[in-house]
Amino acid sequence: MKYQRKPAVVEAFRFDADAEIMAPEWFMKEVDRENIFIDRCVRDGAIHVYGCTVYAKPGKMKAKIGDYIILEPSGEIRICKEKEFRKEYERVQGDGA
Repeated sequence: MKYQRKPAVVEAFRFDADAEIMAPEWFMKEVDRENIFIDRCVRDGAIHVYGCTVYAKPGKMKAKIGDYIILEPSGEIRICKEKEFRKEYERVQGDGA
């Protein structure tokens, strides 16, 4: 899905437990490059996703379920809490994703 921030348009998605299935291609490429790690734990004998760790220029960032992962036009990846994301971004009209 695409979202717009004044004035830039960014790629973003809401991180959840199904990220490995529903994440956009650019996110999974960064997982393959080991710039992003999906954080998991074993609970009651099952593996659960609880967040992800992003290694970027500013350093190591942690996202929790519900946070937004943003790909800036510069190629930089950052994390944004849902409340902040909803204040700063609006969905781009005509985005079919």
